[in-house]
Amino acid sequence: MNSEPITNNLTRGRTDVLSFTRSLSSISIILLGIAAWALFLAGWYSAVYKGAVPSILLPAPDRIIISAISMFSSEGFASDVWASIVRIFVSFALTSLIAIPLGIIMGSLKTFEAFFNPFVSAWRYLPAAAFVPILLMWLGTGESPKLALLILGVIFFQITVVMDMTKSIPTPLIETAMTLGATRSQILRRIIVPWMLPNIINALRQTIAIGWTYLVIAEIIASTNGIGAVMMRAQRFVHTDKIMVGIVTIGVLGLLTDLGFRWLYRILFPHLNVSKS
Repeated sequence: MNSEPITNNLTRGRTDVLSFTRSLSSISIILLGIAAWALFLAGWYSAVYKGAVPSILLPAPDRIIISAISMFSSEGFASDVWASIVRIFVSFALTSLIAIPLGIIMGSLKTFEAFFNPFVSAWRYLPAAAFVPILLMWLGTGESPKLALLILGVIFFQITVVMDMTKSIPTPLIETAMTLGATRSQILRRIIVPWMLPNIINALRQTIAIGWTYLVIAEIIASTNGIGAVMMRAQRFVHTDKIMVGIVTIGVLGLLTDLGFRWLYRILFPHLNVSKS
């Protein structure tokens, strides 16, 4: 068999920038990411300054930066950002206290999955925003309906993600433990939970992003503070630049949250291949 074509293909794979098997250096990854943002900002500037989009509807990036500086320095926007951060993490902590144990049990025991999964799956497809009127009637206009909406938006997705990850535990591990006489509680504590710890960090990282997407909707509910409340007030007076500051702020906070979970994964599980996370 002639191995020359295979060798040539492998050689081309190392030099072809679009190869399926090519790996990129850290510098290349950073430069490509910067290039994508540079193209995006260039297109944005071009659309605004050439009049393709009215500046009142889409202000230029420099105007947004000026508005952000003003909002943080003299309009108390930092306190609104802090209020939103507290809402996200309090609701997410409450969600995780319910979703992680339930997801692990559903992924471990078929009986529990058969009982809970039809209920969880149905709720996962209901839009959390549709519950705003009824949450206001049930819980009033304080913090409770905001936290409840954020929990409803995340919990059913998190249960499903944790359940699916639990099912990835190799069956021979559990079968070996059963052969050695381990009880169900021992298998759960000594095999399933330790195996799931890295996956739980990944599940948290994936599902907290959903919470950030529901933040503005939650803060529409009779809220006087928070990023969403600031954006709603800006909308009344057509302050598009302030709305864009709110959008960018949520994006930055979401990115920092993602990086935080990545960092936590590396610190807690240095023996694992973090490049796959």
